[in-house]
Amino acid sequence: MRILVTGANSGIGLAFAQTLLDEGHEVHAVDIASGAMDELGCATYQCDLTSPKSMASLAEAFRGRPLDILLNVAGVMAGHESDGLSTVTESTLAQTFSTNTFAPLLLTQALLPSLLQSASPKIGLMSSRVGSIADNTSGGSYAYRSSKAALNSIGKSMACDLKDKGVVVILMHPGYVKTALDKSGRTHQMKEAVEPREAAEKLWKICKAKKIEETGKFWHREGQELPW
Repeated sequence: MRILVTGANSGIGLAFAQTLLDEGHEVHAVDIASGAMDELGCATYQCDLTSPKSMASLAEAFRGRPLDILLNVAGVMAGHESDGLSTVTESTLAQTFSTNTFAPLLLTQALLPSLLQSASPKIGLMSSRVGSIADNTSGGSYAYRSSKAALNSIGKSMACDLKDKGVVVILMHPGYVKTALDKSGRTHQMKEAVEPREAAEKLWKICKAKKIEETGKFWHREGQELPW
């Protein structure tokens, strides 16, 4: 399968690309700059996901070619100290939403013609359990939490709009993962935190298993459905 992965220089994005390559898929790795993805041995693209022009250029590279799966993995998170009720700013909100919420929607929009050329297209959206409104019992993380809640809403709408076209939309929660996303290092100290490769392999198993009947649902990496 031809699969595009964003955020492929590090963390879950890089692990996803490695997992897919190990299975023999045609991987197209995307990130804002050159880096670890260049060592994967697959096609790589530098794309600024906050720039419509840059995303249009990436989509042009796929014009006339089917794309089987789009994995929107790239994401950002402000530090806990700058994302609280008394500290979050318009700038932090804008930057977080630009990457976590707007980019997956606009990149999917740009690549939709290629996705619709596939016999079994899928779109994966890397969400987070903190985006669940029903599951919010701790507050805080205003920019990050709301950007993922909005992404969930976008994913659900995508699923409704694309179901008749046979496109499966999968919203994914990776759980606590030892990546550089949390710059405080707290996640690395959590007993339940896993390495990126474990998270990617489990999420990929979910992506492969989901059919059109389960489009637009929100899944934990361990397989259970999560509430909105």
